[in-house]
Amino acid sequence: MPRFTLTLPCAALLALAGCGGDGDRDTTAGQSSTSITTTPTTTPTTTPTTTDSDSATATTTAGSATDSASMSSEPTSTSNATTDGDTGFKFDFPSDTGGTTDTTTGPPVDQCKATDDDMGGLGDCTMKAPPDAFEPDIQWSWNGPGAEKESLVTPLVANLTDDNNDGVIDLCDTPDIIVTVTAFPAPGHIYVLDGATGTLHFMIPTAVTWSINPAIGDIDSDGIPEIVAAVGEGFGGPSSAIAFEHDGTVKWQSPASVMHSQGGAITLADLDNDGDVEILLDRLILDHLGNTVATLAENSFAENFTTVAADLDGDGDLEVVIGPNAYHHDGSPLFTNPGLENGFAQVANLDDDPEPEILVNSNSGITLLEHTGAVKYQNLKPGGGESWFRPGTVHDFDGDMVSEVATSAANSYVMFEGNGTVNWQAAIQDASGWAAGTAFDFDGNGVAEAMYADETNLYVFDGKGQPLLSVPRSARTLAEYPVVADVDNDGSAEIVVVSDAGFSNNQTAPTVQVIRDKEDRWIQARRIWNEHTYHVSNVREDGTIPQFEKPWWQSLNTFRTNSQIEGGEVCQPIPQ
Repeated sequence: MPRFTLTLPCAALLALAGCGGDGDRDTTAGQSSTSITTTPTTTPTTTPTTTDSDSATATTTAGSATDSASMSSEPTSTSNATTDGDTGFKFDFPSDTGGTTDTTTGPPVDQCKATDDDMGGLGDCTMKAPPDAFEPDIQWSWNGPGAEKESLVTPLVANLTDDNNDGVIDLCDTPDIIVTVTAFPAPGHIYVLDGATGTLHFMIPTAVTWSINPAIGDIDSDGIPEIVAAVGEGFGGPSSAIAFEHDGTVKWQSPASVMHSQGGAITLADLDNDGDVEILLDRLILDHLGNTVATLAENSFAENFTTVAADLDGDGDLEVVIGPNAYHHDGSPLFTNPGLENGFAQVANLDDDPEPEILVNSNSGITLLEHTGAVKYQNLKPGGGESWFRPGTVHDFDGDMVSEVATSAANSYVMFEGNGTVNWQAAIQDASGWAAGTAFDFDGNGVAEAMYADETNLYVFDGKGQPLLSVPRSARTLAEYPVVADVDNDGSAEIVVVSDAGFSNNQTAPTVQVIRDKEDRWIQARRIWNEHTYHVSNVREDGTIPQFEKPWWQSLNTFRTNSQIEGGEVCQPIPQ
């Protein structure tokens, strides 16, 4: 892998010598920047390092506030992004086709509409990046306005704005990045940013819970996604669900609320296959209008909650998985494990049978449950370490056509087989929090790169755990993680990562950073990431929630990672 240089704004590197300035990130494009050179190490177990150089360029400006959910702003960041023509696509559609392309096997395909309806036709990916195509660059960065600069939840990606002014919000528009930003620990606000440039489209004036990850999806069948967030205190609660239209207008707020320790995440799914989306907020199951459908019999709450909707019993509808317990869509238990610790649940096929397993990451270690709730192993600590209460990632990390798991302990990021056998581990710094990771096959060779953002850096690791990239950030590491999506609709994937002030109360990186290959050679990812427990089949690219979700463990078998797409369809990379 060649040596490469990543230019970051000085605001992201205040702790390094040579940046200058007084730490005020509300500056203009005249601020300096520092060039960071990263070089892969030669051993799988290592601490990624960076060295600074003397070059400096202006890369970013500060965000600006808006108090209207419908007003747009001037760009809040400079950008290295380039587009072809007027649409922002790498491959522009002919102007007389209306976004359609001809096909020799059927009627024209409308490229502006989602075609990945059922995930039933998963094919092999054919696109490959050219050799040595991993040369990352900061496409743009954005700082929140005023005192609101900290984001402690996962950024989301979806189409919420009509960027080409054709009167329709669809896949021919530029995706938007949705971030929750706070002046910690005060309630925060949701900001909607243009994915290509970081321009602030609007801020939603209603204050939201800064520690609960929103979800995005079309909950009212109007063809446009809504945002479902929470309102209430970030520590302890109570917090209730609130739904916003795509433009930030309040749709409803649920009467019911939940108590929590330090936040969690909202999940959207059609649990009972009736065409209406249910909303999962910890122990609450709400309908698409915010009314309570069921309250799960959870007698205690974890420090940070997530829920997963999955068909564990093969009856066609979805169960709700929360920690080591699972419930039917009416709230009745499928199974409970009162003797097991609460933790973050992931659902995937992690053994030789065709059924899914539930991987539960709790403080004492990793526990694997059969789809019936039976314990397969308990409190395993792959590679050693402490503090395993943090979300996990499932993906084929090594190109063997079998999905593995990656998760962190306090001082290491570990990739291991479903039986707990460690393949590699890398040193990280995350004793304070519960952050997660993700993965994506940037060059299309069948071996995915793993990503993890700890208290001080975003890391990208190769298939052997060697670091390819580190990007400075600062964070308390609540339960957020970086995401990968084609955020500018240019046919190439980008990485999105957020930052906060960390426990030192010194924010050393912009609120949002978007990283691309400097020549946009990375393989295209889907143009959506709609919730914390994202696993591709849970949402279509246009934000609609499937009425009948296919079992993802029978196709991609991934969790908290994005997929490659070709011609708008999800495909499976094949190892070279």
